[in-house]
Amino acid sequence: MSRSLGLALGYLLDLAVGDPRRWHPVAGFGSAAAALERRTYAARRASGATHVAALVGATALLGVVAERSSRRFGPAHTLATAAATWAVLGGHSLTREAHTIDEQLRQGDLAAARVQVRNLVGRATAELDADEVARACIESLAENTSDAVVAPLLWGGLLGVPGLLGYRAVNTLDAMVGHRNERYAEFGWAAARLDDLVNWVPARVAGAIALAAAPSSDRAAAGWEAIRRDAPAHPSPNGGVVEAAFAGVLGVRLGGSNTYDGRVEDRGTLGTGPAAGRAHIAPAARLARKVAAGSLAVGLAIALSRTRAQLGSATQMGSRAVSPSG
Repeated sequence: MSRSLGLALGYLLDLAVGDPRRWHPVAGFGSAAAALERRTYAARRASGATHVAALVGATALLGVVAERSSRRFGPAHTLATAAATWAVLGGHSLTREAHTIDEQLRQGDLAAARVQVRNLVGRATAELDADEVARACIESLAENTSDAVVAPLLWGGLLGVPGLLGYRAVNTLDAMVGHRNERYAEFGWAAARLDDLVNWVPARVAGAIALAAAPSSDRAAAGWEAIRRDAPAHPSPNGGVVEAAFAGVLGVRLGGSNTYDGRVEDRGTLGTGPAAGRAHIAPAARLARKVAAGSLAVGLAIALSRTRAQLGSATQMGSRAVSPSG
């Protein structure tokens, strides 16, 4: 029960105040990862796998220690889970950035919006027009709601603090080294593939929740059709699912060509509506919040089922221990 309560408290804390202001644990992890990379880097997959294993293993082990030590005192376990949940979630920051970009575009300040959207995407933004900035914002809202809210809540519900911290380590390493450029094509392979693996189920849960949150059955059907028809053409096996769901539910068209480090990448076309624009950012942010809330419900259900299973196992073992011998 303390795991469920901790997840809920951490979610509400992120919803209310967002990320820690003075020092973010993820930033500390990023600094440690960058320092280790100076020692482990080589343009080989084996080196990248060693880098990922060391960092994810150490972070998950820290979570195991925190989980086990805090279990000795119920409130401490709740607080540890809440703190870890708060630290790894990014829903508040995501929708705050989207609101800022929406305001900048509404005021006609395209230059500021181009700079602001860099906080959400890795593509080149200096030449984007207003609709392309809006598309970038909406695509990031979709994919990052899955990565920064849905996935950690599901892993937290399943594995507690080790799941929360371990998942965030994987996701952060993918953002740092999981790129298809000259430096990281080999070294970042393990981080990218592991991130794909741990996000496979959460992305589909996020897509399903988006369909359930659609304003009408027609929009839900459009979202499902976009997932079925368009997601396979997207270069990300997970991002395409969530972006397609958002495109269909919002009734817009996402996808297209983006530029990354001078390399143009075709992301496919997602949805059949009009091209996304500034007017669609606010509805996308509302949909992202609904998906986040739905994922909390799923994460709590997983946590409660795990607690019941553990209690049932403990009761069964106790019964065997006191059973009279023949």
